[in-house]
Amino acid sequence: MTDAILLVAHGSPETIDQLPEFLANIRRGRPTPPELVREVQRRYAAIGGRSPLLDTTREQARLLSERFGLPAFVAMRMWHPYLHETLRETAARGINRLLTIVMAPHSAFIYEAALRQAARELSAEGVSSPELIVAPCIGDEPALIDTFASLVREQLRDLDPRQRSSWVLLPSAHSLPMRTIEAGDPYPSLVEKTAHAVIERLAGDALPSILTFQSQGMTREAWLGPDLPTVFERVKATGAKGVIVAPIGFLADHVETLYDLDIEARELASEAGLELRRARCPNTEPGLIDALEAVVRRMGR
Repeated sequence: MTDAILLVAHGSPETIDQLPEFLANIRRGRPTPPELVREVQRRYAAIGGRSPLLDTTREQARLLSERFGLPAFVAMRMWHPYLHETLRETAARGINRLLTIVMAPHSAFIYEAALRQAARELSAEGVSSPELIVAPCIGDEPALIDTFASLVREQLRDLDPRQRSSWVLLPSAHSLPMRTIEAGDPYPSLVEKTAHAVIERLAGDALPSILTFQSQGMTREAWLGPDLPTVFERVKATGAKGVIVAPIGFLADHVETLYDLDIEARELASEAGLELRRARCPNTEPGLIDALEAVVRRMGR
């Protein structure tokens, strides 16, 4: 039996010129309004022209590979290396089992469904992909909770102790369309569970907190909230002076943290008269790799 590790993430284009095709993937082939393309290109340009997501996920995989002495692969749901590309590669390399972790910590079942569909499509072409062992959502993994709490404490240490009472913690995760939630997606409760666990881990260091959902899509349909502008107004109404945003829905930096939080949300907070600090994403923190290692061990290693 030849095992390997597979990390699955959302995906991101390598260049700004690839964004129209990437957006078409996200929109399932529906035409993308030119103004939306231009806006997303502007956001990518503002963070340097590309997202570090793929590079970071590959480094996470490398670090995890070292823990086990197993090969580790990366697959992306919406961009290269696509799910089917990585499954084809692992099959060609004689891998029998893929111990898989979804790097969207509250959406494992959506990614698993896409991965298994890719495997079925390859099977129809005569390619037998490896057996897929897919971990459930990892948002409550103890070492991950420890890591999120530690990254919040980094920000707390920089606060003047005399001003701590005027700050609010905002655990944040990516929003979803309400139609997805109404169809039964457990995402909100999973995110809430992570937020509560992080606050409990902070113990005496905890601040008043409000769970928020960010990066709502540029569509007219209803999205899961409250969004950041709404929360900023609530915080300002309490007399608070600043917020610490903890992106507990993200294991690696992407445009949603580097633009949506570090640029857009910071400007919105300033307009509301608030200072904004942002806890770092786990990226390649040892605590995150500890969490991933624990998940792989439960899958049989």
